This record gives sequence, structure tokens and C-alpha cells, in this order.
Amino acid sequence: MADLSPLRRRMIEDMTVRNLSPATQRSYVSAVSKFSRYFGRSPDKLGLDEVRDFQVHLVSKGVSWGSLNQIVCALRFFYGVTLNEATVPERIPYARTPRKLPVVLSTDEVVRFLEAVSSLKSRAALTTAYAAGLRASEVAGLLVEDIDSGRGVIRVRQGKGAKDRNVMLSAQLLDILRTYWRLARPQRFLFPGRDEDRPINPTTLHAACRSATKAAGLSKRVTLHTLRHSFATHLLENGADIRIIQALLGHANLSSTARYTQVASHTIRATPSPLDRLSLEVTPPG
Repeated sequence: MADLSPLRRRMIEDMTVRNLSPATQRSYVSAVSKFSRYFGRSPDKLGLDEVRDFQVHLVSKGVSWGSLNQIVCALRFFYGVTLNEATVPERIPYARTPRKLPVVLSTDEVVRFLEAVSSLKSRAALTTAYAAGLRASEVAGLLVEDIDSGRGVIRVRQGKGAKDRNVMLSAQLLDILRTYWRLARPQRFLFPGRDEDRPINPTTLHAACRSATKAAGLSKRVTLHTLRHSFATHLLENGADIRIIQALLGHANLSSTARYTQVASHTIRATPSPLDRLSLEVTPPG
């Protein structure tokens, strides 16, 4: 950090004290740097008018809603915490994110997809992601010791919000992981990168998803998060309680989990329409 400006160093220290993840810290620093470069001035010399102009610029460039809100989070943190301008963050509006239903695979599509993954390591990792509903960073960060066969759980360390949680370890997944371990012999990380002391890069898993989607001939766009969506939806369709699913996914709010009720086709089909309670003639009297 020797080459960092005092302002950037202070922001990084503020984020570190608040235990923000390294990925979040990199994202926030990058966002504030882009904001500063756009105006060619130090960010502490810029105010709400510049923030608004920057947001308008980003929208005009077609920046995604998710990226816009990530930048808003960074600027709110920068002004509210690093600059100690308590009244400024609430005046930086979030973009209203369009609420789209998640893409979900059928169980047959999950099998076709996973069997199309050509790499042993990537197939084992993506199977684990589906079997336990893990995020990309969570499956990449798994340690060998996190597979607790005795208790039948997988320990997920420092998930979103820096929270640990346990998820189920299916018997079939355990057999798959044992076969994988015998062949690959990972030492520390369950799915190591090229360097055994570092985890696999999520970009490797994303690339495996793209290749497998094409090889399986699927028309849907499948990402690692699609497997997580499918995990939650299939649990719901099989009768799992929505609050159990919330805990397994590590959602802070039930509303984040509730959207799966909108794509759980078995549940939708099993819910009777109020019309079924009526005695109705199809043809009007002649």
C-alpha cells in the first residue's frame, strides 16, 4: 500500500475495519477510481451534482442495472464512511432493478448439462454447486476438510455477508467427491487452481458452463448461478419448506427466496384454481 494515495488508503482501511470481502473492496475502489477519472479530479473534490452526471453517463452507455447499483454502493460508502458526509449517501439513489424470473433447468437438463462437462475437476465442482446450491465463490473456496461426511454436511466459509453456514451433503455427491478425490488427490482446496495452494478461479468454472451448455445442446443460457436457481426451485417443487431453502442459500431476506415460488412449475400446477370449485356450464343457454 506504499504507493497508494492517503485517500485511497483510508478508504481501504475503512472497508477492512468493516470486514468487507476482498472482492467487494476491489469493486468499490474501482468504482470510485472510475468516478474520479471521468471528471479528472480527486473524488473528495466532487459532489452530488457530479455523482448525478456520472450516473446519467453510465445509463447512456448501457451499463447494467447490477453494475450501476454496485457503483452506487461504492459511492455511498465513500461519501458516508471515508468522507464522513452522513447526509450524502441517502441522496445517491439506487437504480431500480428490473425483477426478472431466474432461468431454471429441468432435472433432465441438469443431467445433460453436468454430463457434458469434459473436465473432471470442473464437473465435480459444478455438480457440487448444484447439489448444495452454492455460489461460484463458495464452491471455489471449499477446503477438503469442509466435506464433513460424518455429519452429512458441507461447511461453507464466509459466504455472502461474511457468514458461515452448513448445507446438506447428499450421499450421491459424497460418492462423486470420493471418486474425484481418489483421482485428483487435492490437498488443501477441494478444487485447486493451477497452483495447489490457491482455489480454482471462478472464471474457469464459468468457461466450463459455456462449453457444457453448447455441448449439451441446451437453448437456455446456463451459468453457475443457474445451477443455484435450479437447486432452490427443485427443492421447492419437492416440498421443502421455503425457510429451510432460505437458510441453505444463505439469504438474509425471505423475499429473495420467495421468487422461486414463481418458477416452481410443479408447485404451480399443484395449486388448484378457484374455478375448480365452481360448477360451470361451458355453453350458454340457447
